[in-house]
Amino acid sequence: MSAMMPVGGTVVLVRDAPDGIEVLLIRRPDRGSFANGWVFPGGVVEPVDARPGDDEARIAANAAVRECEEEVGLRPHGLQAISCWVPPIEASKRVRTWFFLAPAPDGEQVLAADEVADARWLSPEAALAAHAVGEIVLFPPTWVTLNALSGAPDAETVLGGADVPELYATHLVGDGVFIWGGDAGHPEGGEGCHRLETASLPWSYVRD
Repeated sequence: MSAMMPVGGTVVLVRDAPDGIEVLLIRRPDRGSFANGWVFPGGVVEPVDARPGDDEARIAANAAVRECEEEVGLRPHGLQAISCWVPPIEASKRVRTWFFLAPAPDGEQVLAADEVADARWLSPEAALAAHAVGEIVLFPPTWVTLNALSGAPDAETVLGGADVPELYATHLVGDGVFIWGGDAGHPEGGEGCHRLETASLPWSYVRD
């Protein structure tokens, strides 16, 4: 792991729903990181997550499993890395966070009162629609992940389609515009457009 930036792991639990899929979103309390925001279960790597021979992604996956069990009482298995998010330099707390997909495990949800104010199984489309009208608070990594999962026909398709995890090295330009690799305005270069405009609702994501 890098000594320069803490690392975290987040797990997107996926299950079948009548019209596609649902994912588990939890609402953070009105204090601390992501206050009142709806996020996927997860947290920062702790020493217990680092085992001999594990690379950063594996250690982040260990953290995601542990945090999910602590926060909602569900222990996921079969995690597949889908993305790694590096916050912009303007962020007050910078944690490089790996996102993983996993099938929803059996068991009853038990919410950690000090870390989780609420939890809901929602379709990606329903979560994005609620955000678009200001009913819930989302942050860019969650929003982009939900957008990518929109329209999925079933959990098997989602879980079987995971490929090489994508790096999202985030930069802020203008008023609430987040850009990533491939965008012409990104420091790493690019000729296209890969950005999320968040100055007003609904947010607008463009990638070409």
